[in-house]
Amino acid sequence: MAWENWTTVTEFVFKGFTDCLDFQVTLFVLFLLIYVTTVIGNLGIIAAVWLDSQLQTPMYFFLGHLSFLDLCYSSVVTPKMLLSLLSERKTISFAGCFLQLYFYAAFVITECYLLAGMAYDRYVAICNPLRYPILMSKKVCVSLLAGSYAVGLFNSAIFTGFALRLSFCGPNVIDHFFCDGPPLSKLACSDTSLNQMLLFAFGGFNKVTTISVILISYGHILFTVLRTGSVLGKAFGTCASHLMVVTIFYGTLIFMYLRPSSSYSLGRDKIVSVFYTMVTPMLNPFIYSLRNKEVKNSLKRTVGRMYLYSNLMYSKAMLH
Repeated sequence: MAWENWTTVTEFVFKGFTDCLDFQVTLFVLFLLIYVTTVIGNLGIIAAVWLDSQLQTPMYFFLGHLSFLDLCYSSVVTPKMLLSLLSERKTISFAGCFLQLYFYAAFVITECYLLAGMAYDRYVAICNPLRYPILMSKKVCVSLLAGSYAVGLFNSAIFTGFALRLSFCGPNVIDHFFCDGPPLSKLACSDTSLNQMLLFAFGGFNKVTTISVILISYGHILFTVLRTGSVLGKAFGTCASHLMVVTIFYGTLIFMYLRPSSSYSLGRDKIVSVFYTMVTPMLNPFIYSLRNKEVKNSLKRTVGRMYLYSNLMYSKAMLH
């Protein structure tokens, strides 16, 4: 009998981090704090970009969508993981597992291309400032953003589609805290070599393409700064936040997915997964706000407006 159509598993069970109840409670509190901080921080960036007229530029247009993507792919993983920490049986349905895999991959791949688009934006702003309004018009920005989402959704559909072709006939315990590709493929009772090849090929293409755009853009920026001196050196400082985010984001992704399958260590990889699914989305708003005075000042203005608005609503309610 062919393996391809033999799937008897109807749900998966997450092994998670530990079986110790006290440690699970500690992890729940820690991860809940991280997630709440992630939501508040990224919603703050989105609100600042959306409400502040001084941030209506291509750079902050992309920053707002970066925060949206961070919020999305963190939310695909973290709430279910928090629920599992409080549950005796840490289960997820077969369909729910693959939906989680699809949206997680889609948001992460989209973010790769968005970060490349942000690097291109900085290149145009510093190396071609006179043509910046034309080269980075609203139409171009929307096209870059739409292209990033299209590539992410398409790539994720391919990954998930080929994962669905695998047969799962037991066991059904995933040695992880969410439905990621490598630990899920270890449960398959059919040949996974094609899936591993596709993950390496498509993952490698996405990483090499976007990293190349980032490196070429910053190579031109560095050359321009060195050639023109300290005037543009100040402008180059605005790139530091982006470079920091790129380094953290790509470093963990390359470590996780561009390795031979024989080198996977699920215990170690779970720790790395926590970093890029929860910690990185939490850090990004702080990296941009702490190193960017415009964002910091805009956040202060936005919080001030929200405080005044809440006081106004409260006063109206008291009068009625």
